[in-house]
Amino acid sequence: MKVLILNTSDARGGAAVVSHRLMEALCCRGVDAKMIVVERLTDDLRVAVAGTPEERKMAFLRERLGIFLANGFNRRDLFKVSTARYGVDVLSHPWLKEADVVCLNWINQGMLSLSAIRAIADMGKKIIWTMHDMWCCTGVCHHAYDCNHYERQCGNCPFMRMPYPSDISRRTWKRKRRLYTSADIHFVAVSRWLAQCCRNSGLLSDKKISVIPNALPVERFAYERRGDKQKTVVAMGAARLDDPVKGFDILIDATKHIVRQRRDSNIQLLLFGTIRNEQLLSQLQLPYRFVGAVDGSRIPEIMTESDIVVSSSHFETLPTTLIEGQAAGCLAVAFNHGGQADIINHLTDGYLAEYPDAVDLARGILWAADHKGDVEQRKMRHESVARRFSPEVVADAYLHLF
Repeated sequence: MKVLILNTSDARGGAAVVSHRLMEALCCRGVDAKMIVVERLTDDLRVAVAGTPEERKMAFLRERLGIFLANGFNRRDLFKVSTARYGVDVLSHPWLKEADVVCLNWINQGMLSLSAIRAIADMGKKIIWTMHDMWCCTGVCHHAYDCNHYERQCGNCPFMRMPYPSDISRRTWKRKRRLYTSADIHFVAVSRWLAQCCRNSGLLSDKKISVIPNALPVERFAYERRGDKQKTVVAMGAARLDDPVKGFDILIDATKHIVRQRRDSNIQLLLFGTIRNEQLLSQLQLPYRFVGAVDGSRIPEIMTESDIVVSSSHFETLPTTLIEGQAAGCLAVAFNHGGQADIINHLTDGYLAEYPDAVDLARGILWAADHKGDVEQRKMRHESVARRFSPEVVADAYLHLF
């Protein structure tokens, strides 16, 4: 069986990382799996580049310009939406022609157009589309936040400066509807929450949807606690800590409540990732260590120095840092508002707080501090992650679907 995975990049961004992991896992199961991208950052010979840099740049700029004009020159929300009107030439690549199954992943920002996806379907290829955010079930946005327009047919998009019923979100919604009606696509959601969003949507409510999580190389994570064991260390990481969706302001409020409830908590934050406004760090009421942006290979080390991993995000499809923390034996604390419930069993291996209650998030961190457990309990959390998210388990789920 020849499987081809399509993703904009092979290493930049969460979808790229897990798509590359899926390819590796399938190959380990004896599948002839390859990957086509428009931005190649690894030296993996199983990854090829479609189109030229000039073609990708032109497709990217044409799409962004159309969005920029439609949203009233609003830079703030420019990358929160995509239209897939333009892309590079993937259809002529020999790997696509040879493939039995085509797995679409995150194909936005100049890789693949909706018309190209229709052409792939017309070639008779079996198409599976793994969704890493909400874009497949909305008009243009990658996360709908509190907007429920996607449950009907979009329009009056809150990401447009001057929204109206037939704005770019409605027009793109109609283009997707025509594609989904004519092409036989099986959609895969990486969490039950995302699958439910799709079932609630006007676009995907009647489509075939499976739930298969992203894979994590669990074997890279040791579960024995390392470092200073006198402190209760709480890890939080993100590509950008003060990205509005990450809810860093809620974490700040939670630290205030922790100090009010328990001044002698001995809790220390371990923060990793970039941050644009470093002054926010001074607002934290707990001691912290900020290590900045880190390479993915360092995350297992950070997690083994921690007792708890926390996420204060407003929305997460399937937050990888929580899985990584549990793989290293940590308890996980997050809001019950997204794919977190696929990771955390409340009051067993973590705490699901009421969204967006900073007091309950603080309560969860304090609960976790009191229930860190010993090495055997950390081992149990590690093994639980292996049973649910190991590459072998995920690859077998895809093979069953194929």
